[in-house]
Amino acid sequence: MDLENYEILGIGEDATDEEIEAAYNRLKEKYDKEKWEDGEAGTNAARMLTKLNAAYREIMEERREKRRAGENPFETVRAAIRSGDISRAQSLLDEFNERDAEWHYLQSVVFYKKNWMNESKKQLEIAMQMDPANQKYREDYEKLSARADYRSQTGGAVHTDPDPVADDRQMGGNECINLCNACVCMNCLCNCLYCCR
Repeated sequence: MDLENYEILGIGEDATDEEIEAAYNRLKEKYDKEKWEDGEAGTNAARMLTKLNAAYREIMEERREKRRAGENPFETVRAAIRSGDISRAQSLLDEFNERDAEWHYLQSVVFYKKNWMNESKKQLEIAMQMDPANQKYREDYEKLSARADYRSQTGGAVHTDPDPVADDRQMGGNECINLCNACVCMNCLCNCLYCCR
């Protein structure tokens, strides 16, 4: 850790991210005004502004690296997916340099959430090739394949479940409802005819 960076910002290394940001903004505003002064004062302010920007960048990058090292790097992606923030999940995935089986699995999930079934399936296939023993990948691949097969059988209709009884045909569906309605109408008609005699 470069303590000089903290000294430039006038804070201790135990400062919070918010305190670092506040110190940076305060000094940046000060040096931005002073750099327009004539002579040595303006030159020094411009030099200090350059040092300030570099120090702030280095401190924040070092803190980000420490946070990444201390946590499961995919957990933030999973949290974004769970919260429905798919664009954030994609942006986090794009930042990864190493793309292992879990990366391809999560990319598959993001594509699935975007309703990009073919791309989702391809990413899941890559994940299975990289980690063939992973049961979760295999089970999700089978579910995804079943959904894709169901969609192709229904002419591309989008359903969240490959089981056709999950839609309006469950427990008889429209045909059953139509038959029941017809029976109720017939019953009413018969009762009316009986009463009117």
